[in-house]
Parts: sequence; C-alpha cells; structure tokens
Amino acid sequence: MATTSLHLFIFIFIFISISLTANGTQLILVNNCKESVWPGILGSAGHTSPKDGGFHLCSGEEVVLDLPNGWSGRIWGRQGCCFDTTGKGSCQTGDCAGLLNCNGNGGVPPATLIEMTLGTSQSDLHFYDVSLVDGFNLPVSMKPIDGGVGCGVAGCEADLNFCCPYGLVVKKEGKVVGCKSACLAAKSDRYCCTGEFASPKMCKPSVFALLFKTICPRAYSYAYDDSVGLRTCKATRYVVTFCPSN
Repeated sequence: MATTSLHLFIFIFIFISISLTANGTQLILVNNCKESVWPGILGSAGHTSPKDGGFHLCSGEEVVLDLPNGWSGRIWGRQGCCFDTTGKGSCQTGDCAGLLNCNGNGGVPPATLIEMTLGTSQSDLHFYDVSLVDGFNLPVSMKPIDGGVGCGVAGCEADLNFCCPYGLVVKKEGKVVGCKSACLAAKSDRYCCTGEFASPKMCKPSVFALLFKTICPRAYSYAYDDSVGLRTCKATRYVVTFCPSN
C-alpha cells in the first residue's frame, strides 16, 4: 500500500513539473554585481511586461520570472537609481521615465540589452541575444539551463566602460557609467543602419563596433551582426546574470 502511494506521489510530481514547463519558460535574473541593479523589462507589442516592468535587485539576489510561451521583449539593468516611496526618481543609466516600474517605457540609452523571443507562431524555438546597438552600461549574459544541441551563451561579460573611446563616454558625477554606440553618438544613417544604409550589404560595422566585437564576441555590436550575435535554443529555464564575470 505504501509503495502504491509513493508511485502515485511521483506520478503527480512529474505531471505537475511537465505541466509547468509546458506552459512557459522560467527566466532567472541574478545580480552578481557589487551594487544594486534595477532590472527594466519591456514586452514587445502585444506582450505584457512582468513585475510592472521594473524592480530592485540587491547585490547577490536572484528573482525568477515565469514567462508564457511566445513571450517577446527586452530586459536591461539600471544602475545608480534612487526612488521615493511612490516609485518616482531617476537612474544614472537605463532610466525609464523616472519610474521604478517602467510600465511600458523603454530604457534611456546607453544600456546593454537582453532581447528574446520565446517561440513564434511558426516555431517553438527560442531566439535571444545581448545587444550593444544602443550602447553599453553594465556586463550581462544569458544562458540556458540544460539546453539542447546548438544552445549557447549570449553576452558581453567584460566592462566596456573601462575601455570606452573618449567620444563615446557617458559620465555621471565624474564616473564613467556608460559607453555610447557609434549610432547613438553620431546619429547618422551610416552608423545607425537606416535610410540608404538599411541593409546588410550597405551597413558595415564601424571601427567602434569592431572594437566592441573584439572585447565582447558573443554580443551584437551593430544592427546586422546576426552571424554570431543571435542564439537559438529550446530550454525550459534560462539565467540572465548581471556582472557575470565578478
């Protein structure tokens, strides 16, 4: 009788586990930085932004997000933030309309972006990348847990603020807090891959994009950096780590 009960318990546990993973994907956000990070989350058009789009993550803390199948959006880390009891304030980097909960607002560049689409109407594959197209503010990576063949790590694990070219530097209170992309600094079609340069044939990486690529080979360095920037996988859980090399 006891054996039968044990088998029934195991069956129920496995059934619940399969049901939970079949209904979506877990994203584990980990703050490995020496100071607080305020993750910002923005769902793509038609998709929700979990946790009202932003929250506080202490150094050494982690938070689990349960995302539905097909979720698409971006995540970025904000630093140097100060908010009052109503959730209003500001951040030195990645600020979203001066709000703790971004509520549909994107982050002000420069900001390192984690972009993902967890399945589409044509495929159940997951697509994800770490992008420096909007510049850089802190190191970050995204990797699958128990991913299958072809899964890999997307990330910029080095601190580009230490080697940011002078013309791209963003300073707050005398400290380098961000590094602009060439597009953000120059605001030209050539560097932003827009207008007549809006194609892989016409838009080539700038010397700054090549520098970023050398230091962070697993991240998008400019708009058409698809060859190694985009990862494809199908896992039930992923880890996004801020300051992964600390």
